[in-house]
Amino acid sequence: MTAAAGGLEQVRHVFLEGCGLPGAWEGRPQWRVLDTSFGAGLKFLALWQAWRSDPLQPRLLHVAAMVARPPAADDLQAAAQTYPLLQPLAQALASQWQGLLPGFHRLSFEEGRVLLTLCVGDRAAMLREQAFRADAVFLDTLDDASPWTLDSLKAVTRLCRRGALLAARTVAESTAHDLQTCGWQVQVRPGLAAAGAALAARHDPAWPVKALDRDSDVVAGEAVVIGAGLAGAAAAASLARRGWQVRVFDAAGAPAAGASSLPVGLLAPHQSPDDNLLSRLSRAGVRMTLEQARQRLARGLEWADTGVLEWRGSDHRALPAFGEALRPWSREATEAQKQAAAIAVTDTAWWHENAGWIEPAALVRTWLREPGIRFVGERAVAGIVRDGARWRIDDADGLRLAEADLVVVAAALGSNALLGDRLPLHAVGGQVTWAPREDALALPPFPVNGNGHFIPHVPLVERGAWITGSSYRRGEADASVRDEDTLANLERVRAVLPAAADAMAAAIDAGTVRSWSGVRCASADRRPLVGELAPGWWVSTAMGSRGLTFAMLCAELLAARLHAEPLPLEARLAQALDAARS
Repeated sequence: MTAAAGGLEQVRHVFLEGCGLPGAWEGRPQWRVLDTSFGAGLKFLALWQAWRSDPLQPRLLHVAAMVARPPAADDLQAAAQTYPLLQPLAQALASQWQGLLPGFHRLSFEEGRVLLTLCVGDRAAMLREQAFRADAVFLDTLDDASPWTLDSLKAVTRLCRRGALLAARTVAESTAHDLQTCGWQVQVRPGLAAAGAALAARHDPAWPVKALDRDSDVVAGEAVVIGAGLAGAAAAASLARRGWQVRVFDAAGAPAAGASSLPVGLLAPHQSPDDNLLSRLSRAGVRMTLEQARQRLARGLEWADTGVLEWRGSDHRALPAFGEALRPWSREATEAQKQAAAIAVTDTAWWHENAGWIEPAALVRTWLREPGIRFVGERAVAGIVRDGARWRIDDADGLRLAEADLVVVAAALGSNALLGDRLPLHAVGGQVTWAPREDALALPPFPVNGNGHFIPHVPLVERGAWITGSSYRRGEADASVRDEDTLANLERVRAVLPAAADAMAAAIDAGTVRSWSGVRCASADRRPLVGELAPGWWVSTAMGSRGLTFAMLCAELLAARLHAEPLPLEARLAQALDAARS
């Protein structure tokens, strides 16, 4: 038996069998695991493979795993090299294994039904940022030699439901005693021939614990989502993957009729020299949206991961000092990249590799095709009323459109009419301009942003097109196309890309330009608003000009809070998106 195979047998014996898996998850809609030490990922891969092989698998498997320093992608595949069933899983894991800065990272597999939230950093700090209820705990210390103290075990226990199962390699007397102090019923299990005994435990304190005793899993039922743009479609897809039957209502006859009808949008992280709040939030959102695009959209037709060059002009402040982990997100642009874009080599520019363009409506359509979702167009919701244990959805005449256990308002500026004007929502008008690619040599080979954005090649007309924008009309809800906005878009391009501006001006003179204008919904601090307003009544809105970045992140945050799952963000970052902050 090789060392790697022996390691897999140990993992199965100690952790999976120690937590009664796969049998323990039978009949459960989801299974949430806290892994205190990710190591080289063998526990996660073994658990994923067990889930794949079980006909009685829960609908969703979610692992929140701690790691002080992420291993190399090659190490993930090396851990599975002697076990053929794990090799394709390790390859899928390695394909998303990049840009792992300190903090939380949401990785998605099996069409969103297997989720890994990798928590990079000090174990104690990462435990403090968690807010979920674990069904099982893998108590391990492979990459952290510090012993388990009573305080650290209390931090783990805080995250566990009553009845949660725990498995550990160690049977140290102090650890067993401290677990018992925290309310765990502990037993020692025999080890394999080549290893010592292991520990298994069940969280069942003999004393009442209010937080535990009032906890109960939310049962997926009927949901209504109001709004069929990016925010609403993403929320509907996240709920449907968790078993909800979702109806999506919109006043328009087709999805993506509002701001999400933008022909093409740019998806790129917002990076600041001090790595501020928006930088961290945008990386989390861009990671999730790019993975959705890879899984669901047609490359080159509905999206492309082109990378984006950000022009910063005379702002010579450096990128934050995160080393190699930041490079897949942001790095100094090379002189060759600047020359290719025809910007001055003395200007500062950053290159964002995890970036590209996406057709928003294509994302909306694919999210609404999730099994369990039904779109209902030309139905304007005017009222949401509590009716016993459920919610009633009415039209303007007071006629009942639907009843549901859960309602999500994602109607952009129309949200406040349904919410009693309780949220600070603001209109932001914007216009983009595009035309056929007549003079491709004058255009940069990749998108450029930093003063608006310019995307040189998208499939908008038969020869392909460039597209640029957008204007930013704060406080204006008029979606009319304006000639002055077209000229303003031209001047923004001219400030950065003079040759591209000349091509754009020629198209304006020739009358071949086209424009799209829409109205976006933003909050006072330009961050989305997502949260529960009353039991079963949620909101996800105010994506502003970053709907592509934030729609899926907010949808998964909503679903995680609803189902007591690991959050896709550190708790303090999630709070920055909470609708209650306003």
